[in-house]
Amino acid sequence: MFVTSHSAPPFLEKLPSNLTLESTLQELHLHDRQIEIDHPGREAAKLFDANPFLPGIILLEQGQLVGMISRRRFLEQMSRPYGLDLFLNRPLRILYQFVSTEFPVLASDTLIVDAVREALKRSPEHLYEPIAVQLDAQTYRLLDLHQLLMAQSQIHELAKQLLNEQAQAQMIQAEKMASLGRMVAGVAHEIFNPVNFIWGNVSHLSNHIQSLVKLLSAYESKIPASSYEIRKLKEEIELDFVLEDLPQILNSMKLGSERLKMIAGGLRNFSHMDETQLQPADLHQCIDNTLLILNNRIKGEIDIVKSYGDLPLVNCYSGQLSQVFMNLISNAIDTLFEKKAQQNSAFRQVQREEAIAWQPQIEITTEVYLAIAQTTPPGQEKSSDSAYSGWVAVRIADNGCGIPDDIQKRIFETFFTTKPVGKGTGLGLAISYSIVTEKHHGKLNLKSQLGIGSEFEILLPLLS
Repeated sequence: MFVTSHSAPPFLEKLPSNLTLESTLQELHLHDRQIEIDHPGREAAKLFDANPFLPGIILLEQGQLVGMISRRRFLEQMSRPYGLDLFLNRPLRILYQFVSTEFPVLASDTLIVDAVREALKRSPEHLYEPIAVQLDAQTYRLLDLHQLLMAQSQIHELAKQLLNEQAQAQMIQAEKMASLGRMVAGVAHEIFNPVNFIWGNVSHLSNHIQSLVKLLSAYESKIPASSYEIRKLKEEIELDFVLEDLPQILNSMKLGSERLKMIAGGLRNFSHMDETQLQPADLHQCIDNTLLILNNRIKGEIDIVKSYGDLPLVNCYSGQLSQVFMNLISNAIDTLFEKKAQQNSAFRQVQREEAIAWQPQIEITTEVYLAIAQTTPPGQEKSSDSAYSGWVAVRIADNGCGIPDDIQKRIFETFFTTKPVGKGTGLGLAISYSIVTEKHHGKLNLKSQLGIGSEFEILLPLLS
């Protein structure tokens, strides 16, 4: 009785090779040996003898789950003095009274990593007992702990590999952004110099032209009877129109140079990706610079509503926060254009009077939560760090498509994206979350309702 074998255990041969972080217990090899608790012990002995790697047997009473007896416990009782005489020919119910054990039951859709955590919570004497897995209301299987631990080990190796890949991808992305920042800073500097020259000289040019016009008027007043050649030249060059249009041209040049100066300044501020120290920065200026850079995508099609509060200067990495604003506002623009395309498609399918009036909008709100007693914003856990005198909140909300609940749980995961291939890397929100939470010890929260829109809230601590 109880023949042993040196062949490889079945669970070693059947352990799936494609396990992932989302793998569940139902993907593992589960044992389904069951026996009525009123049957004699020798039937259990036959099952164990016929299946050398069977970890245990499920005990039933009229088809209902009662418990489980493991191979280890069964052999312990049989090896005791008079154990064979006491239990082999008597109902398993008697044996079960001697070996009654902790009997955790886990659902089949339990994640393997969660199942390991639950299994290791058991007391030391029951730590290596099999685990019951419930497939449905009346169906149970047994899982060998060794297989569970091996599966967890395989997933652990996979997790390490993914973490290494993610870290490498983030390093590459960070290096790309730093290189891009240096390049943009150089371009902004090259633009800034000639723009400053033009902008600084437009006023002098205007003064000089006004002086020349004044001199020309003085000549006309002194020489009222102009020659035929002078009158003909005035008509050819349309002098009256030139004198009227010239101030407008100079004003347009001034406005254009001011616009170029703002764009170059925005690029220069946005390019501070490789900052090594926290510096006081005006968040409103960072947001406005970001909107200025994204203006070619907005193009007057999206309403930008600003509700700025009275913010102090915030110690931060302004370039990195500008990248966060860029990612969040870009995503808002994407979802607004996506919803607009859906609206246009729906408009073509219904009558004009049935079409829904909708205007794409991004609302940016800022405010401060001050005082220790009010440091924690509504809905947030209280912070025990008394070094913080409050929080600065920046909210970026859109009235786009919204985000489904199942996607909201994964929105900040590295490489997770719902955009088509080639349009999204899955790094934007993950890097934004890292910048806010790790670099600035802040929080990045999301509220979204499908079909209504989304709001990202950035919370940055104010040091006392």
